[in-house]
Amino acid sequence: MNICENRVVIITGAGAGLGRCYALAFAEAGARVLVNDINRAAADAVVTQISGQGGSAVANSDDITDYEAAGRIVRQALECFGDLHVLVNNAGICRDRMFSSLSEADWDQVVAVHLKGHFCIASHAARYWRDRAKAGVAVSGRIINTSSGAGLQGSVGQSNYAAAKGGIASLTLVQAAELQRYGVTVNALAPAARTGMTEQVFAEVMKKPEAGFDHFAPENVAPLVVWLGSEESAGVSGQMFEIEGGKLALAEGWRSGPSLDRQARWEVTQIGAAVAQLLEQRAPAQKVYGS
Repeated sequence: MNICENRVVIITGAGAGLGRCYALAFAEAGARVLVNDINRAAADAVVTQISGQGGSAVANSDDITDYEAAGRIVRQALECFGDLHVLVNNAGICRDRMFSSLSEADWDQVVAVHLKGHFCIASHAARYWRDRAKAGVAVSGRIINTSSGAGLQGSVGQSNYAAAKGGIASLTLVQAAELQRYGVTVNALAPAARTGMTEQVFAEVMKKPEAGFDHFAPENVAPLVVWLGSEESAGVSGQMFEIEGGKLALAEGWRSGPSLDRQARWEVTQIGAAVAQLLEQRAPAQKVYGS
């Protein structure tokens, strides 16, 4: 039996790039897929491809940044397929500027699509699973969020994007802790792949090779996402996966590091020496991308 046989999956931003690859891979693994993309023609094309290969899929073009519209996405999955098992939050945009040139619109649009978009649709899914669990139904829910190396280490020229992706990393930890009681796992990934969002900035680095392994092909990320959406991943939650080409890694988040305790209030004149001592003891952070 396929690893996701008859599981119902919602994927946002699934009309192209990573989301399209996820949709095709889930369908191949036996899942029934709701393909959400603000570009309806792109969503329809993915559904047509899945249907042509014998899979089951429906298209949706509701706006994930609108709470009521996000609710319609979940309701459509339930009406078409009768249940919901997996939510893949994948949709995203970039509005790259150096921070001193960043406009309010640049900030609001990126935070809305990434961070608010993750909240809106997950809120409706979580409420559905909570109600099912409280009614005594066994739930096997999965939320798969999308962060980024920019959100984990920062990225020059992407303060809006990095802040939103960092927020998603923290959101994942809280969701995992709160939703486990309802039978829901929550994980996130920071993928490095060639997509519409990366092709302008990293076009030369990520271009497809003429021969051999295509390191930055978005298809390389799909197996991890499908596994996280399956029953097999039930014991894994609250994790951040980094994946690039054939490399799979776990990101280790913020944790308490070196400390000094005077057992009394610090004097301003003592802080400098104390900070210097702590900095000598810490594990150096990874460099901000582009610095």
